[in-house]
Amino acid sequence: MLNVAIVAVTLAVGAALCLPSLARATLWRATMTPLASIIGSGFLVLGPILTVSYGYYAPLVMAALCGVAWLFGGAIRANIAYLAEADPSGRRDRAVETLASWVLGSAYVISVAYYLNLFGAFGLRLTPWDGVGNARVLTTVMFAIILAVGWTRGFGALERMERLAVGLKLAIIGGLLFGLAVHFTDTAQQGALVWPAPHLSGWGALTLAFGLIVTVQGFETSRYLSSYDAGVRIASMRLAQGIAAAIYMVYLLLLAYAFDVGQGDLTETAIISMLQVVAPVLSILLVVAALSAQFSAALADTGGAGGLFTELTGGRIGPRQAYALLVAAGVSLTWVADVFEIISYASRAFALYYAVQAWLAGHRAGPGRARTGYRGLALLGLAMAIFGAPVE
Repeated sequence: MLNVAIVAVTLAVGAALCLPSLARATLWRATMTPLASIIGSGFLVLGPILTVSYGYYAPLVMAALCGVAWLFGGAIRANIAYLAEADPSGRRDRAVETLASWVLGSAYVISVAYYLNLFGAFGLRLTPWDGVGNARVLTTVMFAIILAVGWTRGFGALERMERLAVGLKLAIIGGLLFGLAVHFTDTAQQGALVWPAPHLSGWGALTLAFGLIVTVQGFETSRYLSSYDAGVRIASMRLAQGIAAAIYMVYLLLLAYAFDVGQGDLTETAIISMLQVVAPVLSILLVVAALSAQFSAALADTGGAGGLFTELTGGRIGPRQAYALLVAAGVSLTWVADVFEIISYASRAFALYYAVQAWLAGHRAGPGRARTGYRGLALLGLAMAIFGAPVE
């Protein structure tokens, strides 16, 4: 019965997301892109990582990650508002904006590798071909497909493929949270809730948290939604971060105290093994969610990188050439690093981008507490970029 109920909830959420009134709402349309990017970045890998590493502190660490992401989002929102009123003032302002764009472009390259490596791992998880080597082969094939579509059809085709995957992902997350809530309630009624001990503390715990900022990344995409005015972009970022934070917190609270994670090896697909005890259908839905989430996020960042590199090089590198360079770098990363290392690299790249954005916000804020706060935030982003560590 639980399998049927989970599928029913998934279908109901999917139907609600397809309501014409919601689809036509300007704010919701603008919110879908950052929301899908935030949740798609690490929803499925983050639960096991935090639970195994931080034990009963996992929800607090999740809250801290969401809080830091909100602060960085505040810096970017300040920059959106500033740029809507005036052009960047002075050569230093323009130079830092250009630096931020190059950093973001590099982060896109690494993040696409991260998304598609997760795609490869989850895609083969329930098959006889499950294994690191085969997962890398599948990842390489997906890179080739994205390059072929981007090269022959352009960004419009990538964008249409992305929209199809977003709704599916959010609907499955609704079914997942419902299944977790039922399991948590049953476990609590049996008096079987757990209080897992943390496996990390001190500096190791802090640097791992620094290395996980990419899992709540994606809100910055609101800044580049040029078809919406500044007010809508700012509101879309706030709404996306609020919804994502609520989903993440519910997810961690339901997961951390209802599963005995033990001290086994932590893998990128650990969530599938954890949730098989809840309902068999969740394993299938999780794989579908993982594939749609990572594919849509990879498509979004590939398209964004193509346009960004074209702009930064003054058209000397076109979108198609940018796609090719991105794919070449992503395939190289795939075969020399594991998923957790790529997560750490991506986190460092995005942390550096957030640090630059925070510095810009402080520079534009003028003297006072706001400038001091933004500069402190820039230093935090720099520390994350330098000291962020991968999962061991």
